[in-house]
Amino acid sequence: MTLFDFWDVLVLGVVLGSLYAVIAIGYTLVYGVLQLLNFAHSEVFMTGGFGGVIALTLVVPVAAPSLAQSAGYVVLGICTGALLGATVAFFLEKVAYRPLRRRNAPRLVFLITAIGASFFLYNLAGKLFGRNAMPMPRMYENRTVLTIFDTTINITQLLIVCSGVLMLLIVDHVVNRTKLGSGIRAVAQDPEVASLMGVNIDKVVSRTFILGGLMGGAAGFLFGTTNQVFYTMGFLPGITAFAAAVLGGIGNVRGAMLGGMTLGIVEAFTVDVFGDAWRYVGAFGALVLVLMIRPTGILGERVARTA
Repeated sequence: MTLFDFWDVLVLGVVLGSLYAVIAIGYTLVYGVLQLLNFAHSEVFMTGGFGGVIALTLVVPVAAPSLAQSAGYVVLGICTGALLGATVAFFLEKVAYRPLRRRNAPRLVFLITAIGASFFLYNLAGKLFGRNAMPMPRMYENRTVLTIFDTTINITQLLIVCSGVLMLLIVDHVVNRTKLGSGIRAVAQDPEVASLMGVNIDKVVSRTFILGGLMGGAAGFLFGTTNQVFYTMGFLPGITAFAAAVLGGIGNVRGAMLGGMTLGIVEAFTVDVFGDAWRYVGAFGALVLVLMIRPTGILGERVARTA
C-alpha cells in the first residue's frame, strides 16, 4: 500500500465509521437505560432510508437541481428519515417493550421480542415497498470538493462525515447537558430512586427511544446516498454498529462514537489489504481482541456515569 492509497482508505474508513457511530448511538442509549439489546434498531435504520427515498422521489426534479435546491433536498431527506425512524422507535417501545416492562418480564423475553419485531418490520417493508432495491434520487452533482494529500473527497463523503459528527455532538450535549439527559442518566443509574425523586420513567424511556430513532433514521438516509435502499439493508450495518457499541463500551455514548469510527477504519483497511471477502473478519476480529484485553469495552462506562 502506498502513502496515497493509505489516505484514500482512511477517508473511506472515516465515512463508514461515521455511519456506524450514528447507528450505534441507538443501541447504546437503550441499553444504558433499560439494559435491553434492541435488535429491531436495524429496522429503524432501514425505515429512515425508505423515508428519505420516498420523500425525495416526490420532489426532486429530473433536471439537475440548483445549489440551493440541493441543500434543501439533503435537509429534507435527513429530516424525513430521522422523523420516520423516531416514529417507528416510539411505537416499537410503546407496543412491544412497555407492556413487558410493566409486567417485569425476564430479559430473555425482551430479546425474543426485539428479534420478532425486527423480522416483522423488515418483512412489512418488503411487502409495502417491494423486494427490489430503490435508488436514491439525484439530489446534487457529486463533485470533488476537497483534495488532501492527492486524496479526493466528494460531496457525499463530506455530507456523511459532517452530518454524522454534528449529530454525535448533539446527542452528547443532550445526554450530558440537558434536563432530558439528566433524566436518562438517573434512570440508567437507578430507576427506582429516580422514580422516587419524581422522574417519569415511561417518559424518559420513550424519549430515549425517540432520540435513538432520530439518529438511526438519519443514518439510514445517509447510507442511501452511497447505496441503494432495500428492505434488508439494516441487517449488516446494524450488526456492525452493535459491535461498535460493544467495542466502545455498551451503554456509553462516547464509547459508541469511538467504537463506530474504529470499526469503520479497520473494515476499510481490511478490505483494501485482504479483499472484500474479509470485510467483517477484520472488524469483528478487532472487537474480539479488544474485549479479551478489556471486557467492558474501550471506555467501559454506562450512560449513568458519562457526565
